[in-house]
Amino acid sequence: MKPLLLQATFVLAAGLAAAPLRAQAAPADIPAAVPEAVGVDSGRLVQLSEWIRRDKLDVRSLLVVKDGKLVFERYASGVDRDSNHELYSVTKFVSALLVGTLVGDGKLADTDPVAPRLAAARPDLTPALADKKAIELRHLMSMSSGLSYKLVEGTDTLYYGVKDRLAVAAGAGVRSAPGSDFDYIDVNPVLVGATVAQAAAQAEDRYARSRLFEPLGMAHYRWDGADGRGAVSGGWGLRLRSIDMAKLGQLMLQRGRWNGHQVVPESWVQRMTMPSGPATDYGYYTWVNNIVKSEHEFGAMGFKGQFITVLPQHNAVVVMNSIMSTDGGLRDAKYLQLYRRMVNEFVLPALRPAAPAVASAEREAALRRELELARQTQGVPGTALAFNDNPEH
Repeated sequence: MKPLLLQATFVLAAGLAAAPLRAQAAPADIPAAVPEAVGVDSGRLVQLSEWIRRDKLDVRSLLVVKDGKLVFERYASGVDRDSNHELYSVTKFVSALLVGTLVGDGKLADTDPVAPRLAAARPDLTPALADKKAIELRHLMSMSSGLSYKLVEGTDTLYYGVKDRLAVAAGAGVRSAPGSDFDYIDVNPVLVGATVAQAAAQAEDRYARSRLFEPLGMAHYRWDGADGRGAVSGGWGLRLRSIDMAKLGQLMLQRGRWNGHQVVPESWVQRMTMPSGPATDYGYYTWVNNIVKSEHEFGAMGFKGQFITVLPQHNAVVVMNSIMSTDGGLRDAKYLQLYRRMVNEFVLPALRPAAPAVASAEREAALRRELELARQTQGVPGTALAFNDNPEH
């Protein structure tokens, strides 16, 4: 979730480089329903949208899915369902899902040491990886690898125009024993993405297309920022439509199943969403009870305000793409505080109304009117825009 002004990527062996991925035909998406049809109070969602407009928050999209039905789909001016968005660290969540598919295929285990695999694919990096033999895949995905990396804003070679990102990550220092402490650093997903490519025998973005994006009927996706070797990073650079982010949340809610097929093993979904290593609020690239404390909740979070939030108790998913203030630390940034308020003070009350939610012409008209006003409103970015922050159409 660090400020990434350039998304970058890498491949492990010659011949794996590929052009950015795009799906051309828009598939069928999550079916829509009137909120009250599934017991949701649309009035609370209207109030949420009004607050966003009143405070001019730069919320580009906000979706709520309940019982597999899209009940709230809010877009700001210049944005629609087919816009894709830079996901920042939500990309890590996708990498964890890809690891799960390889675990299901018997090609990986979360206890696998990563250094031998990467050294076999890149013998030139064997010396740099020699002090990392104790690091297992689970340590990287729980941000407890013990590696040390200092970000240099504006000139950092892990992000900006890097020729070989894996070489940069392999050269990171070892600060502590694997599994001993939590440190959210971006060399970890670089090594995970490289391991996915090695185990899948193809670039991570190509593998994602066949094992995740196409099975879930995604459209207009792109994994941006290849490095000089043509590989994508496992930690950032993915662009998805908000509706496709909601599909990822729904996939997790359904324990890895989609349209009757087990896309990701159920046991892996459970593993991703359990606190791992030294952190009590972090699984495998998945935040646990980061947004809601009163009930089980898990999901993904990206820099500036990108979220997939899964609420199992309500069979619901919330998705947001925004550009809000990044002031504050990892666990208490302003964008995170605002989103917590949105979910806890508006979405949850909408999902569990004090009185039964009954559909009416007046309620439907109020919701339509507010969504139209949202489409005419442009929020004010809460932080500086990078080149990749505008939605793509």
